[in-house]
Amino acid sequence: MTPKQEIEHLRKELERHNRLYYTEAKPEISDYDFDQMMRRLQELEAQHPELDDPNSPSKRVGGEPVSEFKTVVHDPPMLSIENAYSIDELRQWDERVRRGLGRDSVEYEAELKIDGVSIDLLYERGQLVRGATRGDGVRGDDVTPNVRTVRALPLKIDPKFDRLEVRGEIYISKSDFAKYNEQLEEAGEETLANPRNAAAGALRQKDSKQASQKRLSAYVYHLVRAGDLEIESQSRAYELLQDLGLPLNPQRCVAPSIDGVIDFIEEWRARRHDLHFEIDGIVVKVNRREDQLELGATSKFPRWAVAFKYPPEAAKTVVRAIRYYVGRTGAVTPVAQFDEVPLAGTKVTNASLHNFDELARKDLRVGDTIMVEKGGDIIPKVVEVLEHAPGSEPVVPPTHCPTCGEPLHRFEGEVAIRCINLSCPDIVLQSITHFGSRKAMDIEGLGEETVIAMIGAGLVHDYASIYELTEEQVAALERKGQKSAKKLIENINKSKTNELSRLIFALGIRFVGERAAKVLADRFQTLDALMNATAEELLQVNEIGPKLAESITFYFSVPANRERIEKMKRLGVAPSHTVTATGNRLAGKTIVVTGTLQRFSRDEIHRIIEREGGKASGSVSSKTSYVVAGESAGSKLDKAKSLGVPVLTEDEFLSMVE
Repeated sequence: MTPKQEIEHLRKELERHNRLYYTEAKPEISDYDFDQMMRRLQELEAQHPELDDPNSPSKRVGGEPVSEFKTVVHDPPMLSIENAYSIDELRQWDERVRRGLGRDSVEYEAELKIDGVSIDLLYERGQLVRGATRGDGVRGDDVTPNVRTVRALPLKIDPKFDRLEVRGEIYISKSDFAKYNEQLEEAGEETLANPRNAAAGALRQKDSKQASQKRLSAYVYHLVRAGDLEIESQSRAYELLQDLGLPLNPQRCVAPSIDGVIDFIEEWRARRHDLHFEIDGIVVKVNRREDQLELGATSKFPRWAVAFKYPPEAAKTVVRAIRYYVGRTGAVTPVAQFDEVPLAGTKVTNASLHNFDELARKDLRVGDTIMVEKGGDIIPKVVEVLEHAPGSEPVVPPTHCPTCGEPLHRFEGEVAIRCINLSCPDIVLQSITHFGSRKAMDIEGLGEETVIAMIGAGLVHDYASIYELTEEQVAALERKGQKSAKKLIENINKSKTNELSRLIFALGIRFVGERAAKVLADRFQTLDALMNATAEELLQVNEIGPKLAESITFYFSVPANRERIEKMKRLGVAPSHTVTATGNRLAGKTIVVTGTLQRFSRDEIHRIIEREGGKASGSVSSKTSYVVAGESAGSKLDKAKSLGVPVLTEDEFLSMVE
């Protein structure tokens, strides 16, 4: 395969995986495998600048910041949609539509109403040339650099239309929104009320690199124009947009009357809680374009569309206590505990108040009657205080840590109150639990209950001390036997050679998530190099901003943190770093490793595959290039044989790459 062929192949595969992840919610590969594929593409593009393409998936990380947004005039205007808050109101709207068209029944198209930010997209000769916000409906902002980071949106489509304009919704998934709020809370910053606010903020970023980190996604819901083509219906427009590869809401229907729409509304009333994105209702549109034109629009709303809004699920309850929780970074969070109430399919007994400024703003007190709902059907929140309890007193923020009793501090520019005692039992518990978590050092068996028992027995006092544990010490703990103790120690020892990025993430440096940890590992290669990096050197790393650089340098400037790391090194912790592809013997090949190998571990074989430009996969399919089979290979080997995938022994594989 020539470099040009490999680059084209990688671009197609990356766009396909973007579509699977962001549009269809059916990822085929892990984030790590995706990053490896992206890294290979970036290397090849750097080696062959003559093959540069501004629409390459490698360009979705963002570009230079803009000083201001240009104004875009919308023609036709981006109108709002009238709302219906009950089935009766929906039927009244249907009656007006039928009366306006002079018919007894009207065909409707209905779809989930994504709770995001409206966007107008313009493609010229198959290239995405502009993305603009709704603004006031007539004028919006040109946010093209930020829109280009949305991986669900194709940067290139079939150029059959010289000019194609569509409108849609940009949103953030529930899980990504929850992670983002957790990061804000840990950083001592104000959390966001809902995913829509998070998406809107990301689109308004002057620096598109910041927007790219928010993992925005999108669905298209309206075709404005497609050259000179006349589209007869909303459903036909969707067929065209789907053929062009644009992301469409997968849940929609065409109904011959309003009764079919109501069935669709009722179907999704409960099922909406299972979606990976937030919706606040169902959009209903007259399906035929001819009917839409006949109905026309008011100065505010099109007469041919309406948004049925689901009422928010809320419940009344009584606050029984306000507890204080100390997080991994020392932030003290007030949490309201109340009588159990059912909300959005779950039973809820507490809600975070995020910080003491929020607690004071709501003037929440023990004994108060409150209204609780789930923000975005995900996170329980106190909506309002309905009634103060007789004789109740406002909550006074604590001055000392509720766990260790040390004085609390509020740093300049932060809303969080923090315990800065690194020996605080809660901080120790959270930091060790995080250290051993699946996405960090992945030490199976080192869960919160086990860590609590270890701290109680005086066996551990920080994450470095877990490498001093013995089988005998662990086995002596309550509910631990010799077998589980042996397994835990094996897992701890195994973690000593984990990927460097895992260790960086496990350290718990503020603002350093999984992505930042991988970026730092790729740039500095060793933990020593990262520890000694200056703020200036960190700022030269793509995706590392001033706040993150300051946090990293501060962490490694603390003598106790450096001592922990030196202690881990003395105890045998030697993180590895995946070798960047330096060869091309396996370029474009997907290889599955199964069974017990003799000369190398499975992780080592994976690194060899990646070093030679290949992709290590965990599942066998018709697209698998080879299966490397060791002893006791099972179902994967059987599947490879049934599909006719070539099977290699360990020695045959090594001779191929040596």
